[in-house]
Amino acid sequence: MKILYFAWVREAVGKSEEDLNLPEGVASVSDLVAWLKQQNTGYETAFVDNAVVRVAVNQEYVNLDHRISNGDEIAFFPPVTGGSYYDPCSSCRF
Repeated sequence: MKILYFAWVREAVGKSEEDLNLPEGVASVSDLVAWLKQQNTGYETAFVDNAVVRVAVNQEYVNLDHRISNGDEIAFFPPVTGGSYYDPCSSCRF
């Protein structure tokens, strides 16, 4: 699967995209986020508050409980309209 990161999510993770095989035990976006957070602190920072991260699977907005598979394109990005600005990377050092 291809994972894309945009805006401050990209800054926290330290890359704009990556290709992964679906990790064992990962069946939903929520599972993927939990798995990513275990990989390093950049992912922990990016996904510290799931309420401020949006996700699309195959270019359609989805909820965290959406099922995923190896052929999917998954994109993580901040809200694009409304709400207040949130930057979890304000204290990140790169």
